Amino acid sequence: MSAAHVTAGTRMNTDGSTDEHGYRSRKKPYSCSSVLESVFIRVLLLLALIGGTAPAQALRQAAVSATADAAVRAVQTVGMTVFDVERAAAFYRDVLTFEMVSDAEVAGEEYERLSGVFGARARVVRMRLGGETIELTEYLAPRGRPVPPDSRSNDRWFQHVAIVVADVDRAYARLRAHRVEHASSGPQLLPAWNPNAGGIAAFYFKDPDGHVLEVIHFPPGKGLAKWQRPARDTALFLGIDHTAIVVRDTPASLAFYRDLLGLAVAGESENYGTEQEHLNNVFGARLRITSLRAPSGGPGIELLEYLAPRDGRPYPADAKSNDLFHWQTTLVAADPAATARALRRAGAPFVSSDVVALPDRVLGFGRGLAVKDPDGHVMRIVDGQ
Repeated sequence: MSAAHVTAGTRMNTDGSTDEHGYRSRKKPYSCSSVLESVFIRVLLLLALIGGTAPAQALRQAAVSATADAAVRAVQTVGMTVFDVERAAAFYRDVLTFEMVSDAEVAGEEYERLSGVFGARARVVRMRLGGETIELTEYLAPRGRPVPPDSRSNDRWFQHVAIVVADVDRAYARLRAHRVEHASSGPQLLPAWNPNAGGIAAFYFKDPDGHVLEVIHFPPGKGLAKWQRPARDTALFLGIDHTAIVVRDTPASLAFYRDLLGLAVAGESENYGTEQEHLNNVFGARLRITSLRAPSGGPGIELLEYLAPRDGRPYPADAKSNDLFHWQTTLVAADPAATARALRRAGAPFVSSDVVALPDRVLGFGRGLAVKDPDGHVMRIVDGQ
């Protein structure tokens, strides 16, 4: 059970003024159809924000149908920026049994435009556990900032990946043997009174760069069917179930992930109590949790809205891809250019200059863009392999 989120900066309107959401108006005129579609999507987002019910639901369904070419098909990887990729890769390999997939060094104008970092030179290592992959990126130049040492699980730059384990107590013992830093007080078994989360056991800890990770065990009847392994399977670490991000407002996030990108709600839960407090290490934690899945698979995206306490800090407005608190989730779309157009019409802030065509496919895609969600979490949308 996870969390992480962030806020955007300011918004520039057509008259040069800015607003609180960090969204900028297009400078060139729309065609008539583009104007109508833009108005339609903005009405949709407004209805989602104010909590419209039946009419909003009909509009959401129409929006997904109208933007089918822009819809996301799968979640490809979850990535994070690290200080030393050799050290990070060794941790994921030796402690968590990930396997190396690829190791590449990238530089040049295209990668600068994609990452939004001028002069970028990066080493990118992809690692696999089960059927899922993570991406570790070390910026050789320029170096970014570390994870804030006072980070909390309800700050909106919080993000983690949930690693499924066959036995949470054995996993915890292995992590203790490797002297990992705790983010939870210890493994927590969520109570049976919670019908959607009861019986799930989990523990938060940190990697060498301070990124929060979770080990999670699903009892029979919970989680995806593939996590229910036969007794003869001796693997301890099985794969990645989801990445979790903290959000300020669930309806606003659903307008982005479900209504604009086409992800489907796979589950919902409201979690609170001493177990949840000790898992997140936040006193009085009460969370609204919404799980999303892409139609063709990959890890889920879990929205964590802290109903209490509401004092989580926003994502730094000046965050860059080379900062160590940067995460990016890579989504595969049939047509990234169509997705980019839909995102621009909805006013989403771009990290990349636009859709960028890369000179090679060493990162597993040839065209991609990076954009922020309503809280500042970065989604990289690519054409896949």
